[in-house]
Amino acid sequence: MNDPLLTTTQLQAMRVGPEPNRPVLVDVRWALGAGPAANRAAYLELHLPGAAFLDLESVLSDPLPGDGRGGRHPMPSVQRVQEGLRAAGVRAGRPVVFYDAGPGLGAARAWWVAAYHGLERAAVLDGGLAAWTAAGLPVEGGTVQPEPGDVVLEPGGRELLDADGVQEHLAGGGQLLDARPAERYRGENETIDPVAGHIPGALSLPALSLVTDEGFVDAEHVVGALTRAGGHTDRPTAVYCGSGVQAAHLALALEARGVGPRPAVYVGSWSDWISDPSRPVER
Repeated sequence: MNDPLLTTTQLQAMRVGPEPNRPVLVDVRWALGAGPAANRAAYLELHLPGAAFLDLESVLSDPLPGDGRGGRHPMPSVQRVQEGLRAAGVRAGRPVVFYDAGPGLGAARAWWVAAYHGLERAAVLDGGLAAWTAAGLPVEGGTVQPEPGDVVLEPGGRELLDADGVQEHLAGGGQLLDARPAERYRGENETIDPVAGHIPGALSLPALSLVTDEGFVDAEHVVGALTRAGGHTDRPTAVYCGSGVQAAHLALALEARGVGPRPAVYVGSWSDWISDPSRPVER
């Protein structure tokens, strides 16, 4: 399993294949501001058969430090991720497929964190639960208690940047893509973070512009969007957003469609950047 995006047909085929190739299914239901209880309630109502629930806030993010450093979803420790994935049944050598209810934000964050920690057989179900049910495939409700996994994580599978790393990336000629909605990039209608604007030199490429109701757009559309944003397919690329969730979504779109080199992710993103008032802001 080399493609980080799977269709419903591909996933269904894997579920009935040889046991070592059958994926562990993990539901990463998440909506900004919904809270863990609401996300888990949505999972309990309906999910893929055998899928365990994984909470983005408590497993895929470290606790907030209180001074804003690290952003609103700080990069989680390896111990936190390993314990969370094991609780969800993730096992060494077995593929793992993350999904959500759409448009893929929670699942993409899980995929990127897992890939950073060395899980190359991690993927996202393209279109998520909506695509699965639209295909008439089986679902179930209630909780799933999987057999505990034994996965062992090793950080470094993807390039992770901090604020200093972003500045070095730009100084070295790399391009930086802002995955937030365009109005937030411009500094308009900022209702989430206390400072509006973007990192100087960043280009606007909203992550959610690269998905439709059916899933992620194809490579031609991704290349077109990147070009219109002023970007290039042959330059080192880094991505960020507000708190490292939409950035993972954009990283997934670029990597899955083979557009440019594998991007680095500034997980702290805008919410970390503005924690230091000496850092420049552009509108």
